[in-house]
This record gives sequence, structure tokens and C-alpha cells, in this order.
Amino acid sequence: FVKLCVIVLYFAQSKDLTGLKVEEISPVPTPISSGDLWGLLLQRHPRLSILQDHVVLAWRDLYIPIGEEEVPLRDGDEVAVVPPLSGG
Repeated sequence: FVKLCVIVLYFAQSKDLTGLKVEEISPVPTPISSGDLWGLLLQRHPRLSILQDHVVLAWRDLYIPIGEEEVPLRDGDEVAVVPPLSGG
């Protein structure tokens, strides 16, 4: 396992729940699944759990649902927490 640093960007409701726009998380083990990465974020910010079934992660222009899919992160990568968008 390699441990690396990841920059997490919070948008919309996730920003409100964490009180942050961006944070650096380290160490992050790799390989890691999107579900395990979400678990790391929940450990840091338990209030995010209300988004559990409605959030996706964005990484390198890809939307990744929370689950078993492996995210091949590299040191310094940015991952965005994208909650459901509302509005009209």
C-alpha cells in the first residue's frame, strides 16, 4: 500500500455540512475504492452521512458512484464531493 495526499473539494450541501470548501487529507491508502474513500470522509465529517445515497465523487472529469469501484488516485489528486443539485 502507498499512502498519499488528496485534495477534497466540497460543493453545495457538502460544503455546508463540513463548513469547508477544500481540505487536504493525508494519508490516503491506495488502492482505494470509492466506498472506502467516502468512509474516510465520513470519519472526518459524520454529518455528510445524510448525503450517503445521493452523492457522487468527481475525479479527473469522471463521476464515480460510491461503491466498490477502485479510484486510482495519485499524490496531490483532487476529488470533489458532488451532492445532488437542486434548483430550477
